[in-house]
Amino acid sequence: MSSERRRIRYAVIGAGNIAQVAVLPAFAHARESSQLVAVISGDAQKRRALRERYALEHDGDYSDLEAILEQGRIDAVYIATPNTHHKEFALRAAAKGVHVLCEKPLAPTAADCRAIIDACAARSVRLMVAYRLHFEEASLKAMEIARSGQLGQPQLFSSYFTHVVREGDIRRDPSLAGGATLDLGVYCINAARHLFDAEPELVSAQVIERDGTDDTVSATLRFPGDRLAQFCISNSVVGQSSYRIAGADGELRVEPAYEYVGELVHHLTLGEKTERKVFKRGDQFAPELQHFSECILKGQEPEPSGEEGWCDVRVVEAILQSAREQRPIELEPYARGRKPTLAQADHERPVKKPKTVNAPSPSVK
Repeated sequence: MSSERRRIRYAVIGAGNIAQVAVLPAFAHARESSQLVAVISGDAQKRRALRERYALEHDGDYSDLEAILEQGRIDAVYIATPNTHHKEFALRAAAKGVHVLCEKPLAPTAADCRAIIDACAARSVRLMVAYRLHFEEASLKAMEIARSGQLGQPQLFSSYFTHVVREGDIRRDPSLAGGATLDLGVYCINAARHLFDAEPELVSAQVIERDGTDDTVSATLRFPGDRLAQFCISNSVVGQSSYRIAGADGELRVEPAYEYVGELVHHLTLGEKTERKVFKRGDQFAPELQHFSECILKGQEPEPSGEEGWCDVRVVEAILQSAREQRPIELEPYARGRKPTLAQADHERPVKKPKTVNAPSPSVK
């Protein structure tokens, strides 16, 4: 990859709701470094409509991937398929020397995450997981506050992240690695890990199943230093999105916390005084594209990398194992090399939600 090329050429793999309402429109805000060239989907109606809407050079079925990568001179893919297909398309792209930006979770299992990481490393292609909140100011500022000592030593983390998922959505399909933990739980796990600036050492959980998936989950993570993180997630509870981090000297509540539509809000309490700060809504996906493209052009390792995806998925596995076996699960000690910082914060104006093609919202409430 020549660093003299002005823009990275992308193919988006998968044309579901998140791709249509957030990823594809974000290229307009990332046009300085990123160009949307092709869309790949198993739905021909989607492909035709999206190719026309975005004036794309190419579109095709999943079986056409390699041909489109070659014909379109594609530099990078954005994978936005159901969870079970992330590994397949990441490996196919890496085999062609194409860089990989993959939606969360990186894969349904830690072993598959490692397979993706190894395949990309073997072909010297960049791998990034699409943690949009790693570029969002409210989330990064919360990490800075937690690490600053203003709260004292953060000891407790608590979070709710819920929505009511419509019948027939992929999140209710066990064959596609549906369930709440791989969808919503990854956000809570990632927030706790970075707010505590550590990796968990013990995991325990309770799960209520529905449709063969982990529908509603309560999990507790123990971190070094006798610190505890607890969260509740559900695909069947009215929408909630919040977390709190507290120490001896204060607490920070972020509510809403995880949304990509609307404002995120801090409620910082120190002593008897609470300050409220609103972070304006914006396009959280364009900064991901910009960062990844710049990393490709400059030959740098992206943050969040594939390692970040593996760190969260190994906790997901422990949560589900704990629920199955009705016992706490110990995790091997691990030290994360790189961490998000406030320097990564970026802001682009909000995206106007486009009309979707055969891609309804997953949530009914």
